[in-house]
Amino acid sequence: MIVEQIWTGNAFRNFNYLVACPETGEALAIDPLDYTKCLAAAKDRGWTVTQILNTHEHGDHTGGNKAMVAATGAKIIAHANARGRIPNMDRGVGAGDIIKVGKSVELECLDTPGHTMSHICLLSHTDQPALFSGDTLFNAGAGNCHNGGHPNELYETFANQLEKLGDDTQLYPGHDYLINNLKFTLDREPDNAAAKDMLARYENQDPDNALVTTLSQEREMNVFFRLQSPTVIARLKESFPDMTDDPDPREVFLKLRELRNSW
Repeated sequence: MIVEQIWTGNAFRNFNYLVACPETGEALAIDPLDYTKCLAAAKDRGWTVTQILNTHEHGDHTGGNKAMVAATGAKIIAHANARGRIPNMDRGVGAGDIIKVGKSVELECLDTPGHTMSHICLLSHTDQPALFSGDTLFNAGAGNCHNGGHPNELYETFANQLEKLGDDTQLYPGHDYLINNLKFTLDREPDNAAAKDMLARYENQDPDNALVTTLSQEREMNVFFRLQSPTVIARLKESFPDMTDDPDPREVFLKLRELRNSW
C-alpha cells in the first residue's frame, strides 16, 4: 500500500489522500476535495483513480466528487446511511465491509459515529496498519459534533473501537489541527511531557510534509485518550465543580468535548 497525503492549503486545513496498489497502480481517493491536486498527484505517480471514499457527508469532504468522477469515472463509496446526502453514491458500506484497491490493498470499513452519524473510518489490512480517520480522530484531538453528530456516540467510538487498535497504527486524519489540539491538551494537562515535546518540535511544521503519528503517540499526547489522568480530572473539576471525585471515562470525555467546543 502506498499512501499519498495531499495538503489542500485551504481555510479548513483539509488533508486529502490517495491510497494506491503498487502492483496495479489503481488508487482510491479519500475525501478528494481538492480534486485538482489529487488528479495531479495521481498523474505524477502514474496511478489511476478508480474509487472515491467519502468518510462522511460534509461538503469539505464531498465537494470534489463531481469533478473527480468526471475526470476518472471513479465510483463513489460512503456510509450506507449517507444516501440522499452524498449525490450519486455507487456503494454504501458499513462495519466490516472491505474496500479493495487493485490486487494488494484491503481497507476495512469501521462504522464510527459521533462527528456525524454516517461516518466511516478505514483501517488498512497491511504489515504497517493505518487508520484513515476523517473527522473522527485528529492528531492530538477529536472531532466536533456540531453538524449532525452526538458526543455520546463519539465517546462510544473512541472507547469501543479506537482504543482497541494497535499502538503501531499510523493515523491519517481529515484535517491538520495538530498545533491547536496540542495546546488544548496542555491547557487541560499542563504536565503532559509528550505534548510539550511534540509542540516544541512541530509548531512550525510544513503541512506539505506533515507528521504522521501513531496511536501510541496519540495515547500519550491526545487528551481525549487520557481520561483517567489525575491532572485532567483535577483541572476539569475546577471548571465543573459538580463533578464526582471519581468520574467515569464517559463523563471526562464529554466534559472535555464541551470545553473544546468553545476553547
